[in-house]
Amino acid sequence: MKAAPNKSKLGGVISIIALILFALGTIWINYQVKVNVQGGGHRAGAVPEMGNVKIGQPAPDFSTLDLSNQTVSLSSYRGKKVVLLDFWATWCGPCRMEMVELQTLQKKFSAADFEILSLNQQEAADQVRQFIRRKQYDFHVLLDDGAASAKYGVRGIPTLVLVDKSGVIQQLQVGYSPGASDLETEIKSLIKK
Repeated sequence: MKAAPNKSKLGGVISIIALILFALGTIWINYQVKVNVQGGGHRAGAVPEMGNVKIGQPAPDFSTLDLSNQTVSLSSYRGKKVVLLDFWATWCGPCRMEMVELQTLQKKFSAADFEILSLNQQEAADQVRQFIRRKQYDFHVLLDDGAASAKYGVRGIPTLVLVDKSGVIQQLQVGYSPGASDLETEIKSLIKK
């Protein structure tokens, strides 16, 4: 009869050890993502390349529909505006947090040579339209059927791609990075060029 309490003590110890190992594993994976995937020395989320696209190379062109069923092509902005591409989805919590900051950028630079093209990832147009209307965002929202995100090698959202007026990629960011001050500084610099 006394063997049963020892078994339950052993089970409790094993459970605690398993939780500690799980926590250590989670910390290790997070560290590996920050160092190996996000490029270590770059600011959080900034990457030098993503799939086939790299900073300093021409941004791949794409054409897709916006929420008004008008075709929008990245190439139509070349020579005219700095463009910030935002790959996102309504169900993505970090995307929702980033969109608040994108709206701030939109208000700040609405009169400048700057455009946000926010590419929703394969969700129904009505669902996206309702989300945008409810949140009162006024940047340009496009419906990506997966073709644009494939050209950019998007593997996680949110993903931001900053393209200068000549159509060259200047910044890549994977994941949400609170505080867009670096991005805002870069946009200001590119608008002046």
